[in-house]
Amino acid sequence: MTNIDWDEKARDFLRKIPREMSKRIFTKVDHEIRNNVERYLETLVNLHGYKIRIGEYRLFVDYYKDNNLLIIRAIRHRSDAYKKR
Repeated sequence: MTNIDWDEKARDFLRKIPREMSKRIFTKVDHEIRNNVERYLETLVNLHGYKIRIGEYRLFVDYYKDNNLLIIRAIRHRSDAYKKR
């Protein structure tokens, strides 16, 4: 079972979106991704890290296989997930 760490930016984003959607994201991470994290990871092109897709949202994460640790850095809606800030 993978340890999950939520960055403050990710937690703030969950508070701003509709409660139903934040619940869906949290449940998916806690019940499915935690148990089989490598199945859900997709490498980011030209960037360091990974993404995980959950519906219309993208979780930008770092995964440390040696420590069995997943750090969720940010969450974005797919429409603006890849725009440069």
